[in-house]
Amino acid sequence: MWQGLLSLSFLRFLSWEKVKRPVQIMYLRYGFVIIGIHLIFFVLFFSELYIRFPYVLGLEVPFPLIHGPMLYLYILYLTGRRPGKKAWLLNLAPVLVIYLVFWKFFITSPEEKLTVYQQEGGICQSMGIYLKILIILSGVLYVILSIVAVRKYKAMISGLYPNRERMTVDWVYYLITGIAVIWIAVAIKNDFLIFSLVVVFILSAAYFGISRAGILDGPATATSDVKESTGNEQLPEVPRYEKTFAGEETIQEIYHKLNLMMNKEKLYKDPELNLNAVAKRIDVHPNTLSQTINFIENKNFYDYINRQRIEEFKRIVMLQENEKFTILSLAFESGFNSKTSFNRNFKKYMNCSPREFLKSREIGIKE
Repeated sequence: MWQGLLSLSFLRFLSWEKVKRPVQIMYLRYGFVIIGIHLIFFVLFFSELYIRFPYVLGLEVPFPLIHGPMLYLYILYLTGRRPGKKAWLLNLAPVLVIYLVFWKFFITSPEEKLTVYQQEGGICQSMGIYLKILIILSGVLYVILSIVAVRKYKAMISGLYPNRERMTVDWVYYLITGIAVIWIAVAIKNDFLIFSLVVVFILSAAYFGISRAGILDGPATATSDVKESTGNEQLPEVPRYEKTFAGEETIQEIYHKLNLMMNKEKLYKDPELNLNAVAKRIDVHPNTLSQTINFIENKNFYDYINRQRIEEFKRIVMLQENEKFTILSLAFESGFNSKTSFNRNFKKYMNCSPREFLKSREIGIKE
C-alpha cells in the first residue's frame, strides 16, 4: 500500500509537462527524487530485498546528509537568491567525503558487499555513532539556516508584497517542519517511523503544493481561484431578489464608490475576494453591485476584478525594483493565485501572453 501511494505521489511530481521551468521548481523536483531514491533503499533494507541488489549497497550511507542542503539551497532559490557552484560544493562536501572514505568498498564485488552487510551490519558499523552525530548536526544546522533564510526574505519584502509573502512563507515553513520532524525520527533511530513520516511528508507536500496553486506549477484547485463566469453566476449566499433597475444615478454613484475603493485599497489583491465582501464594504446589496458592474462595464464581477489585477500586474512589472522577482510572483502579488488563471485572463484582456507582452516592452523579467 505504501509503495502504491508513494508511486502515485511521485508520478504527479515527475509527470509535469516537458517545458522550461523556473530554477527553484527544478531543484524542488530533484530534492523529491532524492527522497524517493532514499525511500527505495529503506524498502530494500526493511524487507531484506537488498539481497537481490548487492551492487547498490553502500550508496545509501550519505543520503541523510543530502536532504538538508537540498532544502536550504531550494529555499535560497525560492526567495530570490542564487547560490553558485561554490555554495553547492560547500554544502554537499560531507556527502562527497563519505563516498571517498568508503571508496574501497564500492569497488569490491557484489558478493563481498553482501557479506559485509549480512555479517557485519553494513559498512558504517565501525563509525556508526560518528555518522549518527553528523546526521543529527546536519539536520539541526540546515533547519536553522533555512529558518534564517526565510526570515531574511520576510524582512526584505515586509509590507511590500503580503500575498506573495504569505504563500511562499507558508510553503517553506511546511517543508522545514516536515524535514525537522523526520530528523527527530532519525535521532530516535526507528526505521519504520522514519519511513512512515517520509511517505506522509511526500504525499502531504504533493497535496499542499498542488492545492497552493503555483507552488508546483500545477492546476489550481484552491477555492480562492477567481473563475471565469458566464455573466449570470449564481452565488449561493445571495438571496434571490426581484430584478429591478436601481436607477442610473444610483448606479453611477455606486460605480464611483467602487472605483475609489479599488484604487485606494486595492481590494483585488486579495485572492479570496468575492462579490459579497465588496458589496459589504461599499454598503450595497450584492445584486445591486453586480447590476452596477454589468451596466457600466458590461462585465460580471469576476471579469471586473481580474481586469483590475491585470492592470496592477502591468503597473508593478514596469517598476525597476521588481526586476529580481519572477512573472508568477508578481502575478500572485496582483491578486491571482494560480498561473493558469493569470495566463488565461491576461491573454483574454491583452490578446497576448505575459511573456509576449514583456518582450514587446523589452522588460527582461524571469519566468
